[in-house]
Amino acid sequence: MSSHSPDTGFDAASVAPMSERWSSISKHVLNSYVEANNALLATMGVSPSTSTGSEPERKAETASEPPVTELSFGDETWLMERSTDEDDDLGVGDYVRFTKPIADADVSAFATASGDTNRLHLEEAFADGTQFDGRIAHGTLVAGTISAALARFPGVTVYLSQDLEFLAPVEIGDTVTAECEILETLGDDRYRLRTQVSAAPADGEGQTVIDGEAVVAITPAPDG
Repeated sequence: MSSHSPDTGFDAASVAPMSERWSSISKHVLNSYVEANNALLATMGVSPSTSTGSEPERKAETASEPPVTELSFGDETWLMERSTDEDDDLGVGDYVRFTKPIADADVSAFATASGDTNRLHLEEAFADGTQFDGRIAHGTLVAGTISAALARFPGVTVYLSQDLEFLAPVEIGDTVTAECEILETLGDDRYRLRTQVSAAPADGEGQTVIDGEAVVAITPAPDG
């Protein structure tokens, strides 16, 4: 994560790229709302309304079924692996791994949602002059994949605490994998976990970019 005080000047050349980025993520967010609504209608036995886009566009925009029933929706580019499907079986050594690419739309969406519009994450020309030699993803965006992994434990997972160490930056386009492994059972449905995130470019090997520990509560999912 990083911070940057806003400049007093105004770079007119950045207006068009930023506008295009906001437009792109607006479409991304809208599509997410549409797919979530369609999924809800499907669970109620109601056919979702037809899209006005072309068939290839509709296929590209349609999210896959969620990997676990506790989640609202999933995406075909997301991958999940876990050691058990039953919350009653959870114990030391059980784990979940969650993998997704960090796309430009993710970075723009996070900047909009969080208000962190640091130029390091959004402006290529500015980021090229930093120690990173280009744009990088927000540290807390990458750390959010830990929460995504935790959500895929069987049952309902609630964060109680999280310690993190940021070891390396994540470039836009990298694929990250968050792994959460139970280290200790604390009683009362609470667990201490090791939480790590690794990142890999499309043409290279992965490395650990975040390391830490978390304490969570995992309770059975409600019926229905």
